[in-house]
Amino acid sequence: MKKAMYGLMLWLVAVAAVHGQGKVLESKKFASKILNREVAYSIYLPEDYGTSERLYPVLYLLHGWSDNETSWLQMGNLKHIADSTIASGRATDMIIVMPDAGETWYVDSYDGKEKYETMFFEELIPYIESAYRARPDRQYRAIAGLSMGGYGSFLYSLHHPDYFTACAPLSAAVYTDEMMEKSKGNVRGKLFDKLYGPGNLTEHWYKNSVLRLLENLPDDRRPDIYYYIDCGDEDTLLHGNNLIHETMQKKGIRHEFRVRDGGHTWTYWRTALPEVMQFVSARFNRS
Repeated sequence: MKKAMYGLMLWLVAVAAVHGQGKVLESKKFASKILNREVAYSIYLPEDYGTSERLYPVLYLLHGWSDNETSWLQMGNLKHIADSTIASGRATDMIIVMPDAGETWYVDSYDGKEKYETMFFEELIPYIESAYRARPDRQYRAIAGLSMGGYGSFLYSLHHPDYFTACAPLSAAVYTDEMMEKSKGNVRGKLFDKLYGPGNLTEHWYKNSVLRLLENLPDDRRPDIYYYIDCGDEDTLLHGNNLIHETMQKKGIRHEFRVRDGGHTWTYWRTALPEVMQFVSARFNRS
């Protein structure tokens, strides 16, 4: 498996060397009234963005805990992978937006002091669709992310199902109630106290627990979203992702589930990105 993925990456490198290159704008900022501060983001624009007048589909790509808006570029090698995957014909031309979320876990905090989720939908998406030639339709909007960002992409697809056509969580930080209990007192648990309320297992946590949201989802409210879920067989987060897969099977929610050789590493996520781009492109291009 590792040899096959390495071969694929070498082939994508060769394709990118022959074909054109997209453009990256790194650490741009826009002013958020909701957060009362500037929010940083990086953005990938496909090769012909500067010479065409067309509108492009958008993939919102979320980073993990302790990372920022540059991580997918610096450690994920996003520009090269995106150039290669598009040039090879495996993915369509698309805009990729990578916002900085700090340690918000992409949620609105229980006390209302941090409203990142509200900002994302009420300010960030409208800003991107006004500042760039992004298609403003649900069919041309997808979301993905790794670890904390995998959790965020799951959460947003369930809280706002009318916004996205596809969701691709990678190594998603899906925690059970038991895992939340075990985090009490450690660094992550103290952060969760600030986000979900003291004690972690609070009403606010239940409103933001991906597993609980899925388990309590009525059959007539299944999201019209296609999911691509990918987690390494050596990843400590595999248990939560397995539970998600089993719950989605019971609920009849359309998804693909991949467990590949690897752990919670950038090597794993770099090899996942071409598949994510191909997956969301199929949804963008459906008739």
